[in-house]
Amino acid sequence: MVHLPANKREEFYFGLMMVTGMALVMITYNMIRNNLFGTIPAGEMVLQYVLGFAVAFLIEMFVVGPVAQKAAFAMPYNKSKKVYVIVALAFCMVTGMVLCMSLYGLISSSLANGLGEGSLIKHYFSIVFYNYILAFPLQLIVMGPLVRFLFSKFIAGKSNTATA
Repeated sequence: MVHLPANKREEFYFGLMMVTGMALVMITYNMIRNNLFGTIPAGEMVLQYVLGFAVAFLIEMFVVGPVAQKAAFAMPYNKSKKVYVIVALAFCMVTGMVLCMSLYGLISSSLANGLGEGSLIKHYFSIVFYNYILAFPLQLIVMGPLVRFLFSKFIAGKSNTATA
């Protein structure tokens, strides 16, 4: 049976697992899209992963996560069906994270090597578009099921046994 986080401790571990998987794929995707993967020094590449993960984790835990949960549960759908809850949460989380992390990408890209021609708004929405077309299916089809499976197997329900 698939479990969703039932308390703050489980929310922390679930978020950590989800951000780790999503950040790893999305940072790699953006480095490839910007012709940086394999062309920048290894130390700089590691720094990109560490900073990207740290920013994503903080944004997920303190900004997007709480807002996305409120938004997902405020939507009009049958909340007794777990699949609807999962899709609503995924939609809200991915949308919030893509909007925030695309801004982070825009800022770090402009600081590193400039943005080239065009307005900031154009660059931002271009980044959002390319990130969303990967992030949403990645979340629904790969990371969501994988993290829920691993979470159910190794973390969910263990809170009571750890404190007893």
